[in-house]
Amino acid sequence: MIRLLDATTVGQIAAGEVVERPLSVVKELVENALDAGASRVAVALGRGGLDSIEVTDDGAGIPPGELGLAFARHATSKLSGAQDLECVATLGFRGEGLASIAAVARVRLTSRIVGSNVGAMVEAFSGEISAPEPVAAPQGTRVVVRELFTNVPVRREYLRSPAAEFARVSTFLATLSLGYPRVTFSLAHDGRNTWIFPGSDAIEQRLAHVFGPLPARALIALERNQNEPGAMGLAGFVSRPGNDRPDRRMQLLFVNGRLLRSTILAGAWSSGYSTFALAGRQPYGVLFLDLPPEAVDPNVHPTKSDVRLRHPERVTDLVKRALASTLTSDAAARLRSAISFTPPPYRAPEGTTSREGTLEGQAFSFAPPVQTDERAARVLAQLDDTYILALDGDALVLVDQHAAHERIAYEAIAKRAQDLSPSEPLLVPYAVELEPGDVPRFEALREALAEAGFAAEPFGESTYRIIATPAGYGARPFDLRPFLADAGDEIAGLSPRERVWATLACHSVVRAGDRLEFAEMSALLARLALCENPMHCPHGRPTIVRIGADEVARMFKRT
Repeated sequence: MIRLLDATTVGQIAAGEVVERPLSVVKELVENALDAGASRVAVALGRGGLDSIEVTDDGAGIPPGELGLAFARHATSKLSGAQDLECVATLGFRGEGLASIAAVARVRLTSRIVGSNVGAMVEAFSGEISAPEPVAAPQGTRVVVRELFTNVPVRREYLRSPAAEFARVSTFLATLSLGYPRVTFSLAHDGRNTWIFPGSDAIEQRLAHVFGPLPARALIALERNQNEPGAMGLAGFVSRPGNDRPDRRMQLLFVNGRLLRSTILAGAWSSGYSTFALAGRQPYGVLFLDLPPEAVDPNVHPTKSDVRLRHPERVTDLVKRALASTLTSDAAARLRSAISFTPPPYRAPEGTTSREGTLEGQAFSFAPPVQTDERAARVLAQLDDTYILALDGDALVLVDQHAAHERIAYEAIAKRAQDLSPSEPLLVPYAVELEPGDVPRFEALREALAEAGFAAEPFGESTYRIIATPAGYGARPFDLRPFLADAGDEIAGLSPRERVWATLACHSVVRAGDRLEFAEMSALLARLALCENPMHCPHGRPTIVRIGADEVARMFKRT
């Protein structure tokens, strides 16, 4: 027999979607406070919210005659009709929050509106709402929730310890505060103040609390672009390359002030960081995305923790370009602060022939720029035939010669591929024999290799003849076997053809253990300084490590 459910049952079913734990209650009440224009939001918990949850704000307040209506299901001040769902500009809009909380807990709501000398209070629980009573109250709203899940004991059994529930609330509230720097947030637990974030345009304290003091120091402000189409705005803070995590949990996203747990921009993070991040590691940070309300649909989940975008490809492209631009600018700035790569004039001993700063015998040989500046950083030596040791007066600088040369070669390949003239035909082609199992893999890569300037043609059952190499590569023989072994490596943010180019660069340059002359090291550093991303190889490994005087002092126990 089909029957209509009573209001109490309907309320508890709906509450099961909205109220999962104390954090759910805090989220609904704090979002209401922010929608009310609060400049101060205070949260106090008793036993992690299991005993009590109190949220106080100084927002606009609720008129006494509407206090009871606030607990009615689907009653809201934020929508007037279905057409408003197409341009939601508030955090809340469904009219389910207070009703769902009152269905599973005892709630006392006290509020005073602007211009009134007295406030009003109502109590609600399991569908029953008391009549408003006049009470003394400050401007704003105070909601006290007690005995959460008192009428749903099974749900209460699945809650974790008070400490764990409190930690969830603390993390959420601190994270949410990043999107509202001018609002003062505070959190108390069991009668003791835990933390407070005063309202301010500076959010360094909040970043340090959310990400940790050391990770927060590695955050850099995202470059802003004021001329984006469609009134799209983007700001935020992202981690400097070399500072990363094993997962994406700290890639935070706000869309129109709404904190989301969505991964809709995961691809943009990967593409933006491209060769700046190591494979398997994830950058962290927070992005604040402002879009026209009609371009965002938040009505996709009862908890409003996800959205749909009308033009996701435009948003993804905006974020990707902003990340790449910021990281490139930061890499150039760090390069300038790390070392000046203008080497001192080099004079070959009389009676000898000099290689004049070229990487003779190596792929992608480059002569250094003409030297005009005597303020040179000095290349001191080659360490273990692997690292170039230099001194800029303020610090020691170590350069990984393979990673640095790999970056130079990769950018040369990519540029020449775009110019559609990347090849240099060989005067004397040479043949390379592959294992039968490697032939299909090489065939799959031939098109990308051709774009990079590396041309080969079949010369037997499993033999290929190399007939052209990338411009600047020279006549050095290229061994396809180790190249094919590494060609399948995943490199975050690079397209399949760019991954081939990165592997080609890796197998075409000086390696660890190759001895270099002074002029070769100087040329390598001079060309590295001209790269778009001089601080990392295409696989994300650092090219330069700077050891400052303060670090040396710590080694000698002077600090």
